[in-house]
Amino acid sequence: MRTASLPAKKITATEAAALVKSGYWLDYSACLGQPDVFDEALAARAGELSNVGIRCSLCAKPRAVLEVDPEGKHFHWHSWHLSAYERRKSDAGIATHIPEHLGEIPDYYRRFLPPIDIVAIKVHPADKDGWFNFGPTALWARAIIESAKTVIVEVSTAVPYVFGKDNGIHISEVDYIIDGDNQPLPELKAPPISDIDRTIAQHIAGEFEDGACLQIGIGGMPNAVCSLLRDSGAKDLGIHTEMLTDGLIELYKAGIVNGAKKQLDPGKCVFAFAHGSQSMYDATDRNPDMLCCATDYTNSPHIVMQNDKVFSINSTTQMDLQGQAASESDGHRQISGTGGQAQFARGAYASKGGKSFICMPSVFEKNGVRKSRIVLNLTPGNIVTTPRTDVMYVVTEYGLVNLKGKSIPERVHAMIGLAHPDYREELERQAYENRLLPRAVYPAFNADSRKIG
Repeated sequence: MRTASLPAKKITATEAAALVKSGYWLDYSACLGQPDVFDEALAARAGELSNVGIRCSLCAKPRAVLEVDPEGKHFHWHSWHLSAYERRKSDAGIATHIPEHLGEIPDYYRRFLPPIDIVAIKVHPADKDGWFNFGPTALWARAIIESAKTVIVEVSTAVPYVFGKDNGIHISEVDYIIDGDNQPLPELKAPPISDIDRTIAQHIAGEFEDGACLQIGIGGMPNAVCSLLRDSGAKDLGIHTEMLTDGLIELYKAGIVNGAKKQLDPGKCVFAFAHGSQSMYDATDRNPDMLCCATDYTNSPHIVMQNDKVFSINSTTQMDLQGQAASESDGHRQISGTGGQAQFARGAYASKGGKSFICMPSVFEKNGVRKSRIVLNLTPGNIVTTPRTDVMYVVTEYGLVNLKGKSIPERVHAMIGLAHPDYREELERQAYENRLLPRAVYPAFNADSRKIG
């Protein structure tokens, strides 16, 4: 634990912002743990400051320091994982991305990053023993605090109290306390579920077994999976995930998730952060079934694998014919981050009876032009989030295939079979021209490939 040099002092947000000097490195924690009144007070000082670096991630709402500094002259924003808001700021040239495995970020702070000048983090009010709770946002908060020269907590009654491993900070570690605005936490609206999402979800749901332990990402397709599981008769499911979503909470409320078969943290829904509806936040508040933990616990493959039948379900945006998944960029344009995809793919594979699914619609439309998501070569500059050696099941609306153990020609045939029919002939021609399909080798689709349409 960190120890403050003096007893915690209560000050105003303006006084807290006055502690910042040009050239400082600040940390805003992430997602629902980001400070608001401190951010606004710091933005008011923009003209007095220069070269102030701020690390953050997954911004859930606009940040005052970015809105007041549209040319990035005063504040430099560094995000571990871009939200939609941060993506727009990155496109504008005033935010940048730090490549990562989300589960390794606590270690980055402890091993590789210099001490932080000031961390400002939103917390639940202190309990009778002096503990401020991080709410549903553990992530790497403890590692930030251990690395900080000055710690400021912004207290908000809107932050639910969530049980977890080291999910809080004691008053003896705090330098300054400021009052928050107690405004409701930002909500994330669930995207609509499309017919393609439902079809993909049906392929995945057919693989499920009672007692499976879920890791599900965000989006319409994961929501569709949760919806199907709710009506499938599945039972005794568990949760060990990075992000807690409304879909997972609905499974918990329906009694389908109880964690009874988990080997690690039985009976607990384990997650690193939550982002969704107020109803979900309410469901985590003082709920003994919820366990909010740092990402080096939720995401590390050697920990993930300790539960049997881990089912990891994540989305991608483009795959090549050999099975590389590019899930976080559009060429050189960063759109999100590696997150936990690669680590959960490895953890699920290593889990006894585990399965990892990488999912996508077969096509997308950009600037009025429809294109295949399955391609011979990834878009130049595209980042490989999950390498071909780690990809297990690939799913589109046209079926599901397991790439593990398949040769390059077998992979190529399998991926072509998952592509939209309009693009299959061209993909096969390209594969032959580039020697991915040797002329002497033309295997039929494997029996474990299931296709429709």
